[in-house]
Amino acid sequence: MLTLIFYAAVIWVTIKLLVLGVKAAWGLAKIFMTVLLFPVIVIGLFLAGLIYVAIMVLIIAGIISLLSNAVFD
Repeated sequence: MLTLIFYAAVIWVTIKLLVLGVKAAWGLAKIFMTVLLFPVIVIGLFLAGLIYVAIMVLIIAGIISLLSNAVFD
């Protein structure tokens, strides 16, 4: 009986750690996309001659950031 409780606890802890790892990875991915990849994409669009597309992307990102700050404040 004690072995069964031990196995259940190990499975429970493993699932909890897996969920925590997925949440941490998702958070790191969002930070990576926001801080590093998004500016590189916008600069690449600008250098490729797609200035109007880059400006529209920046406007949309600005509106989203303003709205998200207004909602969470």
